[in-house]
Amino acid sequence: MRSVETFRDLQAEVASWRRYLHENPELDYRLDNTAAFVAEKLASFGINHIETGIAKTGIVALIQGEGGEGPTIGLRADMDALPIIEASNKPWSSKTPGKMHACGHDGHTAMLLGAAKYLASTRRFKGSVALIFQPAEEDGGGDRLGGEKMIEAGIMERFGISRVFGLHTAPGIDVGKFGICHGPILAAQDDFEIIVKGKGGHASKPHDTIDPVVIAAQIILGLQTLVSRRTNPIDALVISVTKFNAAQAFNVIPDRVEMGGTVRTLVPTLRDFAERQILATAQGIAAAFGAEVDYNYQRFVPVTVNHAKETDLAVTAARNLVGQSSVDDKLKVRMGGEDFAYMLEARPGAFMFIGNGPTAGVHHPTFDFNDEALPYGIGYWVNLVDTALGS
Repeated sequence: MRSVETFRDLQAEVASWRRYLHENPELDYRLDNTAAFVAEKLASFGINHIETGIAKTGIVALIQGEGGEGPTIGLRADMDALPIIEASNKPWSSKTPGKMHACGHDGHTAMLLGAAKYLASTRRFKGSVALIFQPAEEDGGGDRLGGEKMIEAGIMERFGISRVFGLHTAPGIDVGKFGICHGPILAAQDDFEIIVKGKGGHASKPHDTIDPVVIAAQIILGLQTLVSRRTNPIDALVISVTKFNAAQAFNVIPDRVEMGGTVRTLVPTLRDFAERQILATAQGIAAAFGAEVDYNYQRFVPVTVNHAKETDLAVTAARNLVGQSSVDDKLKVRMGGEDFAYMLEARPGAFMFIGNGPTAGVHHPTFDFNDEALPYGIGYWVNLVDTALGS
């Protein structure tokens, strides 16, 4: 096994790749420049099995080890950015207004490229490593997410992948430290939309209207009781209303209000409960005021569940890199969602967090991936290959 010092010499080069990707963010499946950059780097490492255009702009590349026959493990990085105006003020800030790498996918891609360069030059393992570069983790641009689409494209069967692993940046965890847990590590994510249909009118005559703004406000408050009064506090349920569109004038009560939000759960029964009871709550409150509702509930991604043996492998690989005390194997479950969950439904594997230090949180306009974390991520990937496929 290798210590992090083995990978320090790669840091400057990999940081330059990461900063190029950060300057040139692309969204959802529209990753033509990003995918071309990744494919060019992989080819320059001497990797001769590179398949592009999977799920539109996804890439899978195979590195064969020189230690003889063995299984194939998959290592996944996501490549897409977010529709956010960057405010980090870094020299490598986004050159495209309204798009930025606010979730560290530039770092994820760069770390896997760094590991690819190292593994392609050494190949001291049995079997093969499948490098999975995935589009559309954040948003599908009207389509389903990239993790699900790559599974549908048959990457696990086509490349003979027997186990699959993911790695994600974690602000708030010190650089050089890792976090993971057995079982559920991230929540299922569902989204909902509610349209409250009332009767509009002049804002000076609310008595002549059925005010959908007031009704929608009551619905928002009512939805909070589904968490605080209708479910066991030991069970994890989050219902957040995040969108609210009403009139565009000060003196108009609109005919309708459009609202929406997200639901996070860890067990299927709560997912069913939320879908059913959000509608019942909205309909009941609206009916009391003489209004109606339209409702749409979309199941977005399932729970991200780490498998026991693969989690143990991931912990061993990280501890061999940074020591036992720097790997928290009992990380608390987070209520964020991840489409890597689809890959973990298709094959056993594990999802690990890597420390980004005391930076802004992900999805914040000032977030930036910490380049000091690069050698740790590269080293984790290489040690994971050694642990799973060591000759």
